[in-house]
Order: sequence, then C-alpha cells, then structure tokens
Amino acid sequence: MAATGNAEATRPHIFIQTNDKQSIGAIVSAYSMKRNSAHADKFDVSVIRQEDYPFFSQREGQSYMRHGVKRVWHENDLQSFTLTRFMPPKLMGYKGRALVVDPDVFAVQDVWELLTRDMKGKAIMCRGSKFKNGAFASSVMLLDCARLTHWDVEKGFNELFEGKRDYHNWISLLMEDPNTIGVFENEWNDFDKLTPATKMIHNTRRRTQPWKTGLKVDYTPTEFGPVIGWIMRMRRKLFGDHALLGRYARHPDLKQEALFFGLLREAYEKGLVTDAQLKDAMAKNFIRHDAVEVMQRVPPLAPLKAAA
Repeated sequence: MAATGNAEATRPHIFIQTNDKQSIGAIVSAYSMKRNSAHADKFDVSVIRQEDYPFFSQREGQSYMRHGVKRVWHENDLQSFTLTRFMPPKLMGYKGRALVVDPDVFAVQDVWELLTRDMKGKAIMCRGSKFKNGAFASSVMLLDCARLTHWDVEKGFNELFEGKRDYHNWISLLMEDPNTIGVFENEWNDFDKLTPATKMIHNTRRRTQPWKTGLKVDYTPTEFGPVIGWIMRMRRKLFGDHALLGRYARHPDLKQEALFFGLLREAYEKGLVTDAQLKDAMAKNFIRHDAVEVMQRVPPLAPLKAAA
C-alpha cells in the first residue's frame, strides 16, 4: 500500500501520510478505510512515508519559521510527516480526486460518502477551524487534484528554510485562495470525539493517542500564546525538544482505545500487521509495550452497518 507516484487517476484514491514512528497507526488507518466501506472495491488506498523523500532529511538541523517562531527541523520528530499531506495531487499526476488523512485518523463509517461528495467547484474540502485567524484543519482533505497544480512539496519545503513561507500559514491553508476551499461536517475529522455521528475519528491530542500510553513524550509541543508559548520555547532551548514533557497518558475515552486496538487486532489477523512489525515498533518505543496484550483483550468490533 505504499505510494508509488503512479496512482490511477480514474479512481478515487486515499492517501495515509506517515513516518516510521506512526507507521502502525497508518496501517490501521488504511485498513479502517476499506473495512468500513461498502464500496471498498471502488477506491485505492496508499501510504505516503516521509522517509521515502530524501529532501526532508537534507534539511536536518536547519531553522525555519512556524507561527512567527524560529524552530529547528528534525526528521525524527513524531509529526515530521505533516507536509506530505500536500503530495497527493502530484502523485495523482494532477488528475482525479484524492483524500489525504493523518495516520491517527480512522474511518468508523463509509468513506465513500465523502469520496463522492459534490465539491461544488472547490479545489479543497476540509474541516474549518476554531481559530480566529481563519486557519483550516488540513489533517483531512478532499482534493480535486487538477485544481492544485501549484502544489509542489519539495519546492515549498525548501522555501521554508529560505524564509519565503511560514510553516503555520502553509499547513493551515492560509496560503490558498479561500474561495477555493469548502468546508465539510466536523464528523469527517472528529477531534478526539467518538459519537454515533462520527464518520472519521481523529486522535489529534498527541499526549493521549491510545497506542502511545506510558511511553515518554517524543513530540515537540506547539508554542502559541504569550505566556505558555514563552515558557515552552525556553524549556526547549534550555533542556531540549522533548525534555520535561513526561509520558503519554491513557486516553480518557476508553471507547477510542478499544476502537484502535480492535482495528489493530483485525489488521493483525489478516496479516496486514506482523509480529515482527509489532516487536520492532515496541522496541523503538513507537507503540506502547503492552500493545499485544491490549489488542488481545479488547472486545470484537461490530460489523459495518448496511447503508440505509
């Protein structure tokens, strides 16, 4: 399921973006898209690995701007994959329709409904944002690839370090013409909320991602706000990117933990995840060390409900 650059543009295509640290989540995400669709034979799913693109590692240790604050690029950060979400149009040859999601996004209803959505002439559809600056949530995007020929990730990535763009403006779609962006229902990118209305659940709170519980925090927090932002910047400068951040906590909604590990167990039983992959991920602290035990004890998932 790896992205090859030869995506068949005549079929809708789902891309799961990831890096090695979140690779198990990406496999589970990809599995959920097909598992919970009554139209799984009508679309393709691929995984985009950040490590497959050398231009990311070539900027290791260099500075760029994020929300007006200088940061240092580290390829091994938990979220170093985020800019690969702008790759699908080029991978599709700037043709057809693509859906791109983070590796911590899991379908719980039929994604075909979104893939076949009338985009009403928009180039992008995504969730709106609660932020006053008009930022959009690009972690789940439905894309009309023919309208996004200006998306070139390598060129844009280099511009970060040349002072020509700010990471926040890029990732929040603030560099796009707002007239080309449409908004879909929040349920297609439900932030840590799992209800009967949820279409895709997004475990966006990194500290409580169910597969990380108990491990040492290995991401660099955002540094917004005049007080908290200053404190976090000083912590990073004095002690290092991940120092004093503690450990990942258990997700407060145990239904979300059960969902992830139920999907993981099914993917494992189908051979999509192997013993070797799980052992390696645990050894590298990519997933919690009791992942197999949790996977074995969660109740079976309910089958996909038939479409009305």
